Amino acid sequence: MHHPDQSPGRSEEPGDWGPPDWFAAVAEPEPEPGRAVTPGSAALPEPVLDLSELMPASQLPGGRRRRRSAVADETAGPAGAPVEPTAESFAGPSAGPGARERRQRRDGPSAAEPAESADPETRARDICLRLLTGAAKTRKQLGDALRRREIPEEIAEQVLDRFEEVGLIDDGAFAEAWVESRQGRRGRRALTQELRTRGVSGDLVEQAVAQVDSEDETDSARALVDRRLRSTRGVERQARIRRLVAMLARRGYPEGLAFRVVLAALADEGGQDEDSSDGGDW
Repeated sequence: MHHPDQSPGRSEEPGDWGPPDWFAAVAEPEPEPGRAVTPGSAALPEPVLDLSELMPASQLPGGRRRRRSAVADETAGPAGAPVEPTAESFAGPSAGPGARERRQRRDGPSAAEPAESADPETRARDICLRLLTGAAKTRKQLGDALRRREIPEEIAEQVLDRFEEVGLIDDGAFAEAWVESRQGRRGRRALTQELRTRGVSGDLVEQAVAQVDSEDETDSARALVDRRLRSTRGVERQARIRRLVAMLARRGYPEGLAFRVVLAALADEGGQDEDSSDGGDW
């Protein structure tokens, strides 16, 4: 399936090419000369860059996608992979025993800290922007990364608030993209648990999982069972049922639905075998 190019377009000014300056977008403006700024007295600053040029979280890798059928999700291969990059994809060529290198293996080389001389707010912005370059992240995931880097909590909250204001953090968009990309191989129960683990609030989880109705869940479960039927042929019937139902249960499908889908698939398989036998008599 072709996905439209969502990368930032070229600048209108000749010779000014490339993506917008995310650092300038989330930076606080310099105070006017002669004007004293006291803590808590400053109004919400206006971004120094036209925010229309920024890619919101919903357009980052792992952002909103067109809905696909359960069968398409199962046959799509790498395109249907989870929206989050794996730890292996983050691992750099040199992974020594040092604490800094262990952090880079966990958070990715793109999350490496800026210069130690940078102030905490600059470091926090840099860490968040680098992590968001790889894939969309929830506020909790970014907050956890800042806490691991020992960013003061007050500074971290200010930076995360600013990122939400400009659309670079959008837990609702993250939840919808997560469900759309994984509904072909996960039941609603598993999708709910995965989103809660990533810090998405209950109401946003409920809205995202509501995209998957009972018919969608049944179709995706049946597609999974059909893919496994061939590998279980020759196994005693009750053992086949237990294996297939357990497979669906591990993926978050309800027990009742799992039994119904498995029994229906076995019945259809038996009917096809009988049709083949009848055809062989001719």
